[in-house]
Formats: sequence, C-alpha cells, structure tokens
Amino acid sequence: MIRTYRGSCHCGSVTFEVDADIDHVRVCDCSVCKKRGALIFRVDEAQLQLHSPLENLTLYQWGSRTAKDYFCPQCGILPFRRPSAATAQELREGVQPFAGWAINVRCLDPLDLDALAVRKIYGSRL
Repeated sequence: MIRTYRGSCHCGSVTFEVDADIDHVRVCDCSVCKKRGALIFRVDEAQLQLHSPLENLTLYQWGSRTAKDYFCPQCGILPFRRPSAATAQELREGVQPFAGWAINVRCLDPLDLDALAVRKIYGSRL
C-alpha cells in the first residue's frame, strides 16, 4: 500500500517526503555502501518531494561517477542518492535502466525496519 513518509537527515537540515509501498530494502556490498550502512529503496522520480534544495547538499561521486550521493553538509547523513547507470554488462544481462531515486529508509519516520525483507545487491562484483 502506497503511503507518504516524511524523511530527514539527523540534524533536520535536509527534509523530504516520499510516496512509496516499501516492501523491502536493498543492501549493497560495494566498498562505499558497506561502510555507509544505508538501507535503500528505489522510487520513481515523481515519488520524491524535496523540501531542501539539492544545491544545499554535499555531492559525492566515485568510480564511474554516474551515481550521485547527496549528504547533509551539517551532520553527514545520506538521505537519498541517484543510483549509478547500468553497466554495459548489466544491460546485456537484461537489467533495466533506472532514472529515479534511491532512498535511505533509515531516514524515514515512522518505519519498522525489522519488518522489511532484505535484497542483497552485489555491487562489489561490478
């Protein structure tokens, strides 16, 4: 069931809302995600309403530089990101391109994280 969740970073400088039916989270094992510890759920572009301008956040990119990680410059929390573009190999394997947002569900209130199924993503293999 789709519902509206309010989200924020730790200090409250970054706020947003997301309309989603959150039935699982994605956990990636790449070097960045493993250290970050985010629980990710992907949504289409229109499902995220930003209340804080992207220009006010700190942008981090690495590797292929196609992913865009947005952090609060005050508290350092990553509330959402733009996932990386599918690699040529992934496209050959049938992975569909994705142009939406990846939400760190740890930043959403209220949400029972223990009730969510976990899907493992093997970013370390890319």
